[in-house]
Amino acid sequence: MIDIDDLIVLVRNYNPHTNEDLLRRAFTYGEAAHEGQFRHSGEPYFTHPVAVAAILTEQQMDDASIVTALLHDTIEDTRASYKDVETRFGTEIAELVDGVTKLTNLQLSSAETKQAENFRKLFMATSKDLRVTLVKLADRLHNMRTIKAMRPDKQVQKSRETMEIYAPLAGRMGMQWMREELEDLAFRVLNPDARSSIIRRFLTLQREAGDVVTQINQDIRVLLMAERIEADVFGRAKKPYSIWRKMQEKDQGFSRLSDIYGFRIICDSEADCYRILGAIHQRWRAVPGRFKDYISQPKSNGYRSIHTTVSGRDGKRVEVQIRTRQMHEVAEAGVAAHWSYRDGERVENPFAVDPAKWINALTERLDAEGDHDEFLEAVKLEMYQDQVFCFTPKGDVIKLPRGATPIDFAYAIHTRIGSACVGAKVDNIRVPLWTRLKNGQSVEIITAEGQSPQVTWVDIAVTGKAKSAIRKALREEDRERFVRLGRELARVAFEHVGKRATDKALRTAAKTLGMPSMPEMLAHLGSAEITAREVVAAIYPDLAEQEGEEIDGARAVIGLTSEQSFGRAGCCQPVPGERIVGITFRGEGVVVHAIDCDALATYEHQPERWLDLRWHEGRHPADNTVTLDITISNAAGVLGRICTLIAEQSANISDLSFLDRKPDYYRILVDVDLRDAEHLHTVMTALEADSDVANLARHRDPRRVSPAEAIASGPNGAARRRDAELVSQN
Repeated sequence: MIDIDDLIVLVRNYNPHTNEDLLRRAFTYGEAAHEGQFRHSGEPYFTHPVAVAAILTEQQMDDASIVTALLHDTIEDTRASYKDVETRFGTEIAELVDGVTKLTNLQLSSAETKQAENFRKLFMATSKDLRVTLVKLADRLHNMRTIKAMRPDKQVQKSRETMEIYAPLAGRMGMQWMREELEDLAFRVLNPDARSSIIRRFLTLQREAGDVVTQINQDIRVLLMAERIEADVFGRAKKPYSIWRKMQEKDQGFSRLSDIYGFRIICDSEADCYRILGAIHQRWRAVPGRFKDYISQPKSNGYRSIHTTVSGRDGKRVEVQIRTRQMHEVAEAGVAAHWSYRDGERVENPFAVDPAKWINALTERLDAEGDHDEFLEAVKLEMYQDQVFCFTPKGDVIKLPRGATPIDFAYAIHTRIGSACVGAKVDNIRVPLWTRLKNGQSVEIITAEGQSPQVTWVDIAVTGKAKSAIRKALREEDRERFVRLGRELARVAFEHVGKRATDKALRTAAKTLGMPSMPEMLAHLGSAEITAREVVAAIYPDLAEQEGEEIDGARAVIGLTSEQSFGRAGCCQPVPGERIVGITFRGEGVVVHAIDCDALATYEHQPERWLDLRWHEGRHPADNTVTLDITISNAAGVLGRICTLIAEQSANISDLSFLDRKPDYYRILVDVDLRDAEHLHTVMTALEADSDVANLARHRDPRRVSPAEAIASGPNGAARRRDAELVSQN
């Protein structure tokens, strides 16, 4: 661990006017507060805050940020309080430390709603003071650098969290160097074999072709000298994770991936940037479709540079980035450029754009949204965007993420135009609404009165703004229908217990259930987010029957949107009462799996397709098919008695087949229609008690039914296709 004198030297290197007394007091206070605490590696815990502070000195941050780094865990992990920190170090630092503390619960392993709340908290804190996020990113970077000391399961959890949240956030803040290091550190944990393979292939490539980076670097220097342009040239092979991601996106092997080398040319003026570009394109052939001018069209985080890819030495594709020194400072430091010091003074960089404006716009736009899942989805879309630039017929530039469609373009102009969209022209040619837009295209939106958003648009749209507006319009359209349905369901439920569903009774129920109004409660009831039994129980708990009303099988799952259908997975056949998750399929709906289903391993690396679902509480209809694998004695009357036992438990046999016939035993598969997990337990207990049942197990087969078949069969039909599947397997 570096000591306080070393830390002060690091700060003085860029800020000679630093408050040395403040830094010493913070160091002493933090060290004392963490006395007796140790990291997983066995080192004193205070080595971590000091390392975080050192990372911030590399970004030339102000004294308040350095002190916050030294104290960032005191309020959370020690007896220190906000008031104590405020008294000793002032309100500014206390608020920064408190802001970092509030972000420590951001967990990918939490439920989606909680994760969305944590995202909301993160962006609200960031919008108040960006230094909170800078300290948190430095904190995560050091934790990832030392992650090997943690338990393997914690390493995976933290690495996924880093890949999903912190790395994209660093990139969105313009700190590409931090994004690349965070991604590589997480990649080392999540896919060590792939990373090692890429590194080995790099070494093999170097042995066969020599040091390509040095060779191309020299070629570029010679070219610049001939053009009499003063510039620095830096070259490197791309990071393993960046290469792996390209391999996945392009579905290519390493040997076919050509653009694995990147070069930066840093010059003095914008005019030199374009002179260098011309020289590069004269010397080497440009690769079509791989040119981007972020100087004339900067990214929203202030990033400016020219990107081009050329066929360099021996035909190898080489990516070249050209920028001025001021542009390079913003590209490297990102938002930290707003707090950087040089010679004791804050540096003013004309190219730095405050990302706080982006964050404020995002939180303002989505703060009114009540749907946490939509907020989370929109935030991720905003963070992961790689922009394209399209033009309106009047020549205005619209920035959109890669993969955006005309619907996204329409909503980017105005919500009213998006909602009224009936078609689009791209470069004067009529195109479908699902067309993916490209850089430089001119887009004209065709609108019509009376048009409203369609359900299919949710899957076509890419931007959070468009998806949010479409879903909001669809909800408003469905709301009146849901309110009418909810009122009818409430009337029937109240009459069932001998009461009337008066407005006063319904308002009282809404208040008891924590709903803002009676119509809101009725809308939730009509959309199956709550049950009529819950509404009755809110006023008359004693009258709410134990069995309650029977839940509609098509509305048995909570956590789906109004436009999503679902089907039970045939592989695990989940029943009400068991923990479940959903896997989404584009155009097919959601397949519901038991939480312990082996088939879920297939989707382990696709977390965006997972839905946190649960069954409605209450009485479910006995139409949830479960297959039982039963071995019985081959004796007269045994099979009939087994069927009678099942019937006596109020369960229906929907199918039966013989897997194996022996002189002494039969092995049969029996499809039984059940209400829930408790009903299943009752049936299996009755069967196990029979002396002629040699073996009993729940039959699960990951090959049983495809997701499309499960959806097509409806909530309960997946198991009924077993005969056809067994035939196909044999």
